[in-house]
Amino acid sequence: MSDDHHHNHESSELSETELRVRALESLLTEKGLIDPAALDEIVEIYESRIGPRNGSRVVAKAWIDPDYLNRLRHDATAAIAELGYSGRQGEHMIVVENTPEVHNMIVCTLCSCYPITVLGLPPVWYKSAPYRSRAVAEPRAVLAEFGVALSDETEVRVWDSTAELRYLVLPMRPKGTEDWSEEQLSKIVERDAMIGTGLVTVPDESAGQ
Repeated sequence: MSDDHHHNHESSELSETELRVRALESLLTEKGLIDPAALDEIVEIYESRIGPRNGSRVVAKAWIDPDYLNRLRHDATAAIAELGYSGRQGEHMIVVENTPEVHNMIVCTLCSCYPITVLGLPPVWYKSAPYRSRAVAEPRAVLAEFGVALSDETEVRVWDSTAELRYLVLPMRPKGTEDWSEEQLSKIVERDAMIGTGLVTVPDESAGQ
């Protein structure tokens, strides 16, 4: 696990821009121009639905295209850029693969470095101090709270993101999806599975696909 952090202006405290955004949000709310509940819903959509679509497409392609998977293993940044996903906070990427023997989990212990290019906005819990500290100290307990139960034989590896290096978990492809298309596969890959706090499963309604 990397512990070399050089976060530049990023920190666990609110930045000047974030403070301005919150002040503007408060002002607009007071004037009745925005609905805080609606705003929260929009943020949630970008955090958990729209944002992670890029990453889900990377995962789906890696599952069905061995050549792409090989490129992803050797140079994740370039392989991800092949699909048109590159830019700030996604320049230097490493993909870590889950297997029956190893489960990977991503954290940023000193702040909240996150691969926005492929996962969209970071969830609130990812930025929280309890997650950042406990993910390293007691990863199995944290995973259990997310509903991820692993066998005692499965090794848990925790990867610490930095401003220079971001990680993406390549989850295991679920059984029963051998004949699925890339598009079908991408729809079942959710954000938490690419952070390592979730697993990819086949929804009941998709079992017959």
